[in-house]
Order: sequence, then structure tokens, then C-alpha cells
Amino acid sequence: MAKRKSSTKRKTTETEIDLQFTIDGRGQAKIECQLPFLQHMLQLFARHGLFDLKISASGDLEVDDHHLVEDLGICLGLAIKNSLSDKRGISRYGFAQVPMDEAAVNVTVDLSGRPYFIYRVRPPAKKIKKFEVQLIEEFLRALAFGAEMNLHVQMLYGANTHHIFEALFKALGRALDAASRIDPRISGVPSTKGKL
Repeated sequence: MAKRKSSTKRKTTETEIDLQFTIDGRGQAKIECQLPFLQHMLQLFARHGLFDLKISASGDLEVDDHHLVEDLGICLGLAIKNSLSDKRGISRYGFAQVPMDEAAVNVTVDLSGRPYFIYRVRPPAKKIKKFEVQLIEEFLRALAFGAEMNLHVQMLYGANTHHIFEALFKALGRALDAASRIDPRISGVPSTKGKL
């Protein structure tokens, strides 16, 4: 079977992004996005989801990090959607609960073709170095809507903000890997509607 992959380019007055995504990868990531913390989180996502991910991205960080963070979510979401094509044979649903020391996070995915986003994360700190962690919610919302998937994220507990988000992105990778996996028992798509 051919590898499922897609690329996305986005250029606006605020950001410029070139992204390549392979579902059937080996967990290899090469990411340059001007935001070291988000770069690290995306490397975790790729590694634990066994996706190959290549990103070159820049933005108007002198204004705010928001534009680049949101546009990265949009681009990755679109790449996920496009790499799934007609979704024939996919498992559709994925769930992962990942611990990171004292923290634990649940992520649930439904590759339904209908975007929906639930975010129940209360990190103890507002920033990791200069990065405002509230932007992770914006990234994930853009990702869910770009990919046209249900994405539910729930922090169970945690005291260290870095650990919470590390568990989150590892769980996101594992849940998406499970949902996008081909199941040979499935004929067509896993929906009584015949379409996702």
C-alpha cells in the first residue's frame, strides 16, 4: 500500500508555512518554527504517533505568537485530512491516556468529517519560558477544524505544566495513530452513512 501523506503551504501577511506530513511514517520529525516549546511538542506528537513531519514556518512574532501557532494548527489539520483521502478502511476512533511523571492526560479522536473540540486542561502556570500555554488550546482547535475531526482533550491531573503538555502531545499522537490505522476487517468506511 502506498504511504498516506500530504503537504500544505500557507503564506499570508502574518505567516509563511511549508508542512509535509506522512501518516504511515516512522516518527521522524524535522521542525523549524521559531517557537522552541511548540517545536518540542510537535516532535513528541510525531514520534509517539509514528508520523513523519517536516515543518518550515515563520511568522510575525514581534506582534504575537498567536498567528503562527494558529496557522500551524490549520496547516497540520489540513495535511491530516488530505492524507486520509476518502478514509477507506480506517479505524476512525482513537483514544490514548498518557502519564508523564505526576501528570496524566486523555485524548480522544473521531475522524468523523465533523469538527468538534473539547478542551479541559487547567495548567498551573500561564507560561513556559516566554511561550503562553493558552495558545495550545488555539493550536488544537485549529487542528481539529482543519482535520474535520472530533478532538476531546482532558487533563486528569498534574502539577508541572511542561509534564501536562508533554503528556497531551504524546497522547494526541497515539490517539491519532490509532484512529488513522487501517483495519483489514473494514470494507469501505466505518459509518452506516457510507461516508465520512
